[in-house]
Amino acid sequence: MNQIEQLYEIYLRTRCVTTDSRRITPGCVFFALKGETFDGNLFARQALQDGASLCVVSDPQLEGVEGCMVVEDVLVVLQNLARRHRDSLSIPVVGITGTNGKTTTKELVNAVLSRRYRVHATQGNFNNHLGVPLTLLSMPANTEIAIIEMGANHPGEIAFLCNIARPTCGLITNVGTAHIEGFGSFEGVVNTKTELYRHLAATEGSVVFVNADNPILMERAAELTSKSYGKAENAAVKGSCAGSNPYMRFYFEDGDNVYTVQTQLLGSYNFDNAMAAVAVGQHFGVDLFDIKEALEEYVPSNNRSQFKKTERNSLILDCYNANPSSMKAALDNFDQLKADNKMVILGSMKELGVDSEKEHRHIVERLKNSGYSRIMLVGPEFAQLVEGVGEISWFGDSAMLKESLQQNPVCGATILVKGSNSNKLWTLEELL
Repeated sequence: MNQIEQLYEIYLRTRCVTTDSRRITPGCVFFALKGETFDGNLFARQALQDGASLCVVSDPQLEGVEGCMVVEDVLVVLQNLARRHRDSLSIPVVGITGTNGKTTTKELVNAVLSRRYRVHATQGNFNNHLGVPLTLLSMPANTEIAIIEMGANHPGEIAFLCNIARPTCGLITNVGTAHIEGFGSFEGVVNTKTELYRHLAATEGSVVFVNADNPILMERAAELTSKSYGKAENAAVKGSCAGSNPYMRFYFEDGDNVYTVQTQLLGSYNFDNAMAAVAVGQHFGVDLFDIKEALEEYVPSNNRSQFKKTERNSLILDCYNANPSSMKAALDNFDQLKADNKMVILGSMKELGVDSEKEHRHIVERLKNSGYSRIMLVGPEFAQLVEGVGEISWFGDSAMLKESLQQNPVCGATILVKGSNSNKLWTLEELL
């Protein structure tokens, strides 16, 4: 019996793995990952004392310690175990990737499919080379459909994750200029995201859900078995957006029947995400009224397009992530919002490489003469661009802005808070 088969037998006893020594449960397998600032090997003996059935380690000094399996690369073994487990499953796996909206779309698809099936989905944005294996290995034995979110910031990463998760169907939300520093160009982004399509093209019985309003994705999916959705006349699942003030309302059609959906999602840009969930739900036979209800009841969390009323202001919190296309969509939606005393707090966008100055300059130019009562920009990327622009205030980081807000409280405003997570704009909420 080879190493992975031996490990798989142990895993199947409890179906529980962890990479966190603080979360050991009886019988689990502890994977002692090692990074630049941490070494899980140091906690292997304690993990065994706490009840782990096995520790997969890379430190040769643990050779011969009962309960330790010494391997060359712990992460590779974890990935191979997840691949072995996936190969044992006959359930549909929905793969989701894209530049913007991955997590929201995954949550909406989860909400819809859960009306009929036992669904296991990626938690949060646990969508990388570590998160995808852990998602697969945390799947309950009675799971009927899995939804796997897949992220990438370099070419080849989606193909790598597909080789572990083996999706049987999937969708790309969109393609934009996020992480362009790692991809090299927009074409690099497109080629990487469509690695999902190339995987599905080689998968028997696969289907792609594709946005009929996105010509790039429609072209790349042309040779695949697909189900299209969107506003286009030729969309298999057709719908239309009725606006957002602040919550998005839309319609989708089924023959002569039209279903009206009043969501709790901010922004018309969520129309595509919601329609993707409708298309997936229809494909898997979820009742159309159940689809409507699931989408209406879904409430976003984790600072993704959340609307909050505080004692002083109304906040649109979208500060988990930001890139040029999502920033444009957020500002477009905010411009359309009917409200008095509108303000923006925008954080810088990361991983844009040589395009960083150009993309941040676009934002500054757009904000000039925008009519907002106050404009506050956070992050070094904006520093040189706002010099001499009187209506824009600049802060090096969120801590500096917090000091300003403490001295100059804001009241009676509707405020868009948008930026990459590293700006920590979510820490401002208590002062707004």
